Amino acid sequence: MTQHLTQQDVRAIAEYVRIGLNAEEVESMTADLNAIIDSLKPITEYDLEGVEPTFHPIGDLRNVMREDEFRGSFAQATALENAPRSQDDCFLIPSILGEGGDR
Repeated sequence: MTQHLTQQDVRAIAEYVRIGLNAEEVESMTADLNAIIDSLKPITEYDLEGVEPTFHPIGDLRNVMREDEFRGSFAQATALENAPRSQDDCFLIPSILGEGGDR
């Protein structure tokens, strides 16, 4: 197995992503990551001369977007019509933090 990453590389990656690894885990992770990189070696053996890179494997896939249209908004009274409870022209909802009660 080729050594693509060192234990120092793995420690730096772990620190970057804020994962605490002990010495045994660093050693194990180094071996695992190098094995994963080795498993990808066959991909590098394909002859890709003249093959254009693609953005998406499906080909020319695009988002279909509609034009923005201005529409009027609801009046506040209309928005509050079906609210179970309201107060001072606002929705009144149960509190999920603190002492409880409505907010």
